[in-house]
Amino acid sequence: MNTNEEIVERALDRITAGYVFPDKAERVDAAIRRRLAAGEYADLDGPALCRTVTGHLQEACPDEHLRLLWTDLPQSLEPQDEDEGRAAFLARLRAENQGVRRVEHRDGNVGLIELGLIADAAGGARAIGAAMQLVTHSTALVLDLRTCLGGSPEGAAMWCSYFFGDDQVHLNDIHDRTTGVTRQYWTTAYLPGPRYTDRPVYVLTSSTTFSGGEDVAYTLQAQGRAVVIGETTRGGAHPTARYAVTAHVQVTVPVARSVNTVTGTNWEGVGVLPDVSVPADRALDTALAAALGTDLEKRPGTDPGTDPDTGVDTAPAAEMP
Repeated sequence: MNTNEEIVERALDRITAGYVFPDKAERVDAAIRRRLAAGEYADLDGPALCRTVTGHLQEACPDEHLRLLWTDLPQSLEPQDEDEGRAAFLARLRAENQGVRRVEHRDGNVGLIELGLIADAAGGARAIGAAMQLVTHSTALVLDLRTCLGGSPEGAAMWCSYFFGDDQVHLNDIHDRTTGVTRQYWTTAYLPGPRYTDRPVYVLTSSTTFSGGEDVAYTLQAQGRAVVIGETTRGGAHPTARYAVTAHVQVTVPVARSVNTVTGTNWEGVGVLPDVSVPADRALDTALAAALGTDLEKRPGTDPGTDPDTGVDTAPAAEMP
């Protein structure tokens, strides 16, 4: 039986060994060990321990990918098989239509694509291309990432590639602390759908938008290729590894960092800041008004969160991570 002290110490060992910023890992280690020595975790059950330590980790280092997780079902203590984890992710993408939730044509020939996840570039290429084919003749495009919770960096680069003319745009780099390798991400030379290069693009965000969804929003905004409308996003920019601490406790450790080629930084801890700040449930109407060259506030019969033609509430239900 593992004591809470042993659980926390094992998690800290993983964090100090792998966290992408070693100096911050040292501060986290010192802060949590002070609480550990004071006995703050001694009497907590498993789920409460994970919640409490996670709060303290993120207090010491505001990184939402840095967490202790409780699982009711016992997990293997063997090192996580990367191929197995990837297979599970790809299976989820297949079950969720490669992240593409809907594709529509709105009034005024404005295209709309809603994404719940960012697909892997290889497995999701055809679905991404099909979505872009359906909006190819629109006069403007709204990319709805308000409920997008993450996904593949390669997929994020592929989505962004559709909005540039060729493969000559260096989007970002990801530096991995564990290997010391920096991988560059550029726009893609071949795409299985038509590029969308000469028309306006509006990206919708919410406080739920996270990780891979933030990647797409931040990159297109930084490159001046899209207007971001909605709320500041959650602020998770670091690719993350997951390690078993006990059969029921895992620690997630950000082991890499993204660096945008335009800003020289990323959205970690601060989120993607919208160009037009409005509540998430008003973001779509605001984008449609911008695409049509109208003023949302002056459109007759339009209330926040309602369809301007029918008056029906169109605000999407929030999806919690």
